[in-house]
Amino acid sequence: MPSTYLSLHYHVVFSTKDRMPLIQRDWRERLHEFLGGTIHGLGGFPEGVGGVADHVHLLFGLKSTHSLADFMRELKKSSSGWVREEIRMEKFGWQDGYAAFTVSPSAKAAARKYIAGQEEHHRTRSFREELVGLLEKAGVSYDPKYLD
Repeated sequence: MPSTYLSLHYHVVFSTKDRMPLIQRDWRERLHEFLGGTIHGLGGFPEGVGGVADHVHLLFGLKSTHSLADFMRELKKSSSGWVREEIRMEKFGWQDGYAAFTVSPSAKAAARKYIAGQEEHHRTRSFREELVGLLEKAGVSYDPKYLD
């Protein structure tokens, strides 16, 4: 085969440090736009960004040359720096880890809709409940002590 063809899409979730509700409504959309722009700047393909005060959800595609861990390190580093400088929140930071799930092309629209509905979704469900549900649906083993 003379070329490489792939479809690598990820739904990634990560929280603010200590799950503090720091992402305020008045600048949340700007953060989401920055995250999408940074994904693009790192060579990825942003397809959806959403979240609430204590966490974000991303849907994006990557090239075969990307390492998800390296990509996420740069994305989180860049966006936390943006919040510190632009929003002037000097103590802002993201949690160390993240949850990442592969998304099939046929499920991208549903993932995009889910991400766009975060405000409504979290009126009745905590971040922990949501994360446990995502992990269990994907068959990911986890230790509950690392969820808080």
